[in-house]
Amino acid sequence: MPPAYAIQRLALHCLVSSNSPARENTSPNSLNVLLVGGGGREHALAQAIAASPKLGTLYTSHPGNPGIAAVATPAGVPIDAAQAYRAELFCRDHDIDLVVVGPEAPLAEGLADSLRRKGVAVFGPNKDGAQLEADKHWAKDLMRGAAVPTAESRSFTDAEQAVQYSLSRTEPPVIKATGLAAGKGVVVPSTHKEAADAIRWMLNDKAFGDASSRVLIEERLEGPEVSVFALTDGTGVYILDACQDHKRLLDGDEGPNTGGMGAFCPSTLIDDAMMSRIQREILLPVIDSMRREGIDYRGVLYAGLMFTHSGPKVLEFNVRFGDPECQVLMPRLASDALEMLYATATGNVESLELAWHPGAAVCVVLASEGYPQKPITGQSITGLDEAAEMEGVFVYHAGTKHDDASGQVITAGGRVLGVTALGDDLEQAKDRAYAAADKIRFNGMQVRRDIAAATVIAPAASRNS
Repeated sequence: MPPAYAIQRLALHCLVSSNSPARENTSPNSLNVLLVGGGGREHALAQAIAASPKLGTLYTSHPGNPGIAAVATPAGVPIDAAQAYRAELFCRDHDIDLVVVGPEAPLAEGLADSLRRKGVAVFGPNKDGAQLEADKHWAKDLMRGAAVPTAESRSFTDAEQAVQYSLSRTEPPVIKATGLAAGKGVVVPSTHKEAADAIRWMLNDKAFGDASSRVLIEERLEGPEVSVFALTDGTGVYILDACQDHKRLLDGDEGPNTGGMGAFCPSTLIDDAMMSRIQREILLPVIDSMRREGIDYRGVLYAGLMFTHSGPKVLEFNVRFGDPECQVLMPRLASDALEMLYATATGNVESLELAWHPGAAVCVVLASEGYPQKPITGQSITGLDEAAEMEGVFVYHAGTKHDDASGQVITAGGRVLGVTALGDDLEQAKDRAYAAADKIRFNGMQVRRDIAAATVIAPAASRNS
């Protein structure tokens, strides 16, 4: 199933002449890469980068992830913004040509700023651009100024004022921590009392520390959700295949929100006309607004959209690849992933001409018992090799580690593994992913059984997740 939309590359109409020639991607023949991050998203990126014929050496900041460790060399020093000088020295001493930052936190803390000042190419925005995800209050102001369609909202630092405002809404509003809360800072209450409890929990009880020192009270939208990813260097824009993910823990989109229990690609909801509208009304205005504010944004812009009766509206922006969406994007990418990342980091998005494997990809997440509230870890995992050997299957490590005592791989987080499969169509990819997932076992394993099923591809749920 090829993507429904045809035009994926464009230049910002207000920044680049429409007849400007595409620049040639002149990446070196051998690139040393440092990958920052240690989750399932980063394992997917690591495998894709490792497959590039242009790769020199791939270093990782997180060798504790067994999947990443299998394809990357440990950096051996802390790689974070708090000790940026260590990262700078590492890049100098190891001739690093490209740093790929997977998670949002190092970007929000300014790691890309420090490295770029030393002349290192970085895939990922500077601290000011990372505000799109790190500060939902700031992001809402930017969207209003750019006339980007999004849910009506107000932000508060005082709990009782926020409660009174929420009570004035006809329906219980969605409550969001405005800062980074590891994907857990959103509550979709069923009643006004639940909304009030969530507000006080975030503001008074400091549920997410500084991340919930301000909350966003947002109108509840209704419709299916789609994840749209755009590569941008602040001038050119290249739209990747759209994905859909499943955030609720249980089948039928029931249960608490999670970081994501599965995803599929491409989305079945976007055609040429819809993608053109998303480009025109959402992506271009936001990137243009950041450019006018002096923000040099180089990386991926992830727009989480809800398709409402009045058209697509932004639920949130993220400044990195989605997780688990990255785990379905990377296997479908037929082009060189390293060239793609390097071109974006060095201002050559307009040179990109990406190819995708035909068909579809489905990722099924295997989670620990107790996730998302209190995951139980330390459980032995079996069946990993058997699953990975199946046709068209990729097993991505998210929350695992090697147990030195037993020599086994054990669970070490809430979301443990992402089992992805390619197929000629969505149905075949889904069947392969579940067949592979069924080879894997650990005590208390949680898995949704309806990822990419027809009944949940386009649910009419009110989530704003």
